[in-house]
Amino acid sequence: MGLLDSIVGNVLGSASGPGAMPNAQNPLGALLGSLGGGRGQSAGLLMAAMSLLQQNGGLPGVLNNFRQSGLGAHADSWVGTGSNMPISPDQLQQALGSQSIGNIATQLGMSQGQAGSAMSQILPELINQLTPNGQVPGDHADLISKGLSMLTGR
Repeated sequence: MGLLDSIVGNVLGSASGPGAMPNAQNPLGALLGSLGGGRGQSAGLLMAAMSLLQQNGGLPGVLNNFRQSGLGAHADSWVGTGSNMPISPDQLQQALGSQSIGNIATQLGMSQGQAGSAMSQILPELINQLTPNGQVPGDHADLISKGLSMLTGR
């Protein structure tokens, strides 16, 4: 099973609702499960985060946006092998734009504040999971495209 199969499979398998048990082996799945909303909402949040990556130039583009917004230490911590620095919804909007977060809110039927809060939790962990060796993989664009395809069932 590849990296992406593992991420998507673990997220969809473990994020079965607010009562899902946290799993140290699957921090992204545990995070999505803790946000509530069940499996469908978790898949929607993960799809939104992956789409956000894809629409902003993949991993390098998103990381560059954070660096240009003065949040390079945050971005580097997500790629690195240490702990992830948290980011606020406001910082996320500063780096990626309020329109991006607004689109996610509309897509998922939630407020812009809820979408910003969810993405500020999910995006660092997703980037962390997609860079397990402390660097952006050469096939990052393919990983994101395949992940979106898996989530949409195509």
